[in-house]
Formats: sequence, structure tokens, C-alpha cells
Amino acid sequence: MSATAWLDETFTGAAPDSRLSWHYPPPSWRAGPDGLRLSTAAATDFWQGTHYGFRVDNGHALLAEVEGDFVMETRVGITPLHQYDQAGLMVRLDPTCWLKTSVEHEPGEPSRLGAVITNHGWSDWSTQDLDPTLARDMAFRITRRGADYLVEAAPAGGSWSQIRLGRLQADQGGPVRAGIYACSPKEAGLEARFVRLTIRVLARG
Repeated sequence: MSATAWLDETFTGAAPDSRLSWHYPPPSWRAGPDGLRLSTAAATDFWQGTHYGFRVDNGHALLAEVEGDFVMETRVGITPLHQYDQAGLMVRLDPTCWLKTSVEHEPGEPSRLGAVITNHGWSDWSTQDLDPTLARDMAFRITRRGADYLVEAAPAGGSWSQIRLGRLQADQGGPVRAGIYACSPKEAGLEARFVRLTIRVLARG
């Protein structure tokens, strides 16, 4: 497959690309020479039902509507404070069907590198332990091919590793909303810095 650059947002300007829009804007954010910096609000999350029983869809996400197959990448640095503080990439059809990938903070323990896929209003969560020192500067990549999504991650300066391959069952090949996200399921105050967001559209043939 060949790839064509569709969005290359470095966040160095005063405002992000006009194709990007907020799903629940964070209480504070700014774009500038060092990227997009944001601070999260308390009790913000993306989760549907499974195990914990609650349904929350109020995390901060900056998303663009994208059609066709694509590869999306970002690099994010975090300064977490509370359990489950997280920031990474998201692909979203609606509140009942989406995926996210990030590192989630666990105070005093290894961080959790993982991905959540939500289908029919129920979330699952696959994780692996990650050294907290690596968790503070990570790259994430999501590749869409039809309704199937490959999720990869890499520490700063490291190589890509597959962490999930899954399907969004409501994806019928139409447009999806894709981009960056951050949230704090417990207390406010996660500081996240996104250095870049790129989306390359894949062409078959």
C-alpha cells in the first residue's frame, strides 16, 4: 500500500488544523513551539460498562473526520499525578464503538501500556506492564484497514511493537473520527504534551 499525507499537525501554531475539533475540551490547553499542552479535568474518562459498571464518555479528545484506510501517529509526554491518568490516540464511531491506546499511570507500580476496544457499548482492556520512566515519553500508532485496527507503541527512540489487533464491529467502512485524547478518571491535573499528530491515507494497489 502507498500512503499519502492527509494531516501533519505539529501544534506549533496558535491553533490546530481546522479539521480537528474537541470532544469535551480540557480546562486549559495551548498550542505553541513546543507542541500542544493540556491539563485534564477530574472524573473524565472513556469507558463503557465492563467490570466497573460505569459508563463515561467525557474525556478530552481532539479529533478529525477521516475516510478510508489510514495510519495515524503521535508522540506524547505526560506528567501524571493520579491513578489511571492517561493520554494517547483514539478512533471513534460513536459512544458505543471506539478504541483508545495509551499508558495509564499506576502510582508506585509499573504503568500499564494498553488498548481499549469498545463494541456494542461494552469495553475491553488489554494491558502490559511498562517501566514508569518509559511511560513519560511514548509514541503511538494506529493503522486502519477496513474495520480492523492495528495498535502499536514505542518508547522515545525505540522501535514499534504491536500491542493490539482488533475490530470495531460497527465500522462499515465510512468515515471515523480519529486523533489524540487525554483524561483523568480520578483527580484533575494530568499534564500532557503532544508533539505531533500525523494521519496518512492508504491507497490500495
